[in-house]
Amino acid sequence: MTVPIIYYLGLSALLFALGSVGLLLKRNLLVQFMCVELMLNAANLAFVAFSQGRADGSVIVFIVMAVAAAEAGVGLALVVVLFRNRNSLDSEDFRLMKG
Repeated sequence: MTVPIIYYLGLSALLFALGSVGLLLKRNLLVQFMCVELMLNAANLAFVAFSQGRADGSVIVFIVMAVAAAEAGVGLALVVVLFRNRNSLDSEDFRLMKG
């Protein structure tokens, strides 16, 4: 018994929508980064669902995971620097990046 591909795609769409809504509504920078990671994982799930056992989807998922890891490392480093300078993680405080 196999799970139909539409279930995977539905879950992927739900996760992507949740991540995009969180990205648009939340103002905390850490929560926004987590929402971006959730959107990347939703895209990975769709790639795996479409690959159906072939290596094409797995290779793309591996590349997306590497990009997500690099984005998380650089993004968290930027968040730490911004928090040390401003003592806040509210994205509204960073609209004007003047010294």
